[in-house]
Amino acid sequence: MIRFVAVAVIIAGLVTSFGFVQAGEKKVEAPVAASEEVVQAAEHYTFDKAHTQVLFFVDHLGFSKSQGEFHEYDGHFIFDRTHPEKSSVEVTIKTSSIDMDHEKWNQHMTSADFLNSEAFPDMVFKSKEIVVTDDNTADIMGDLTLLGITKPVTLRTTYNKSDKHPFSGKYVSGFSATAIVKRSEFGMKYGLPGVADDVHIQIEVEGYRTEKAEPAAGNNAAN
Repeated sequence: MIRFVAVAVIIAGLVTSFGFVQAGEKKVEAPVAASEEVVQAAEHYTFDKAHTQVLFFVDHLGFSKSQGEFHEYDGHFIFDRTHPEKSSVEVTIKTSSIDMDHEKWNQHMTSADFLNSEAFPDMVFKSKEIVVTDDNTADIMGDLTLLGITKPVTLRTTYNKSDKHPFSGKYVSGFSATAIVKRSEFGMKYGLPGVADDVHIQIEVEGYRTEKAEPAAGNNAAN
């Protein structure tokens, strides 16, 4: 009866970034939306939480792939289109925000059998390296800290699109990412092997680009 996650993470995701470069190191200029004539280097993004999901799937006794998600998280990502390898992502997820669509299941998942949310309220993913694998894909390697244990995790990430949002007018970039985490490596062994060790993570991310603040009226006026 488990369902657990690991993020990217957001983690992210996570979630982030590349501009893109092909596997043979040949750089390809990132597509630029018609509405954006100038691409900002090292763009900073915050998560659009209404359209970002941190999901996971775990085999449950061979009968089904149980699914859950985390609702509370925070963080950001840096998208450097000119030098995608310099991009980064950092996400903190509240483990108590797990949602299995069943209250008793939620309570069990936050107990010491699984996430132990009282003792370890946060799960954190921080990227360390990005390797671009194709025109719109990259591997984001980073550290996931869960239950006080830190292990390497790779997010297989696809860049979907960057453009001005047709409704909000904000500039948005979107990514999809997947990963597989062995929960036993973090000391989470309850239910093994009936409840699978491999946790399949799926992350869908939309982020708002942080725009430079406009100078306040009168700031440039002569004294």
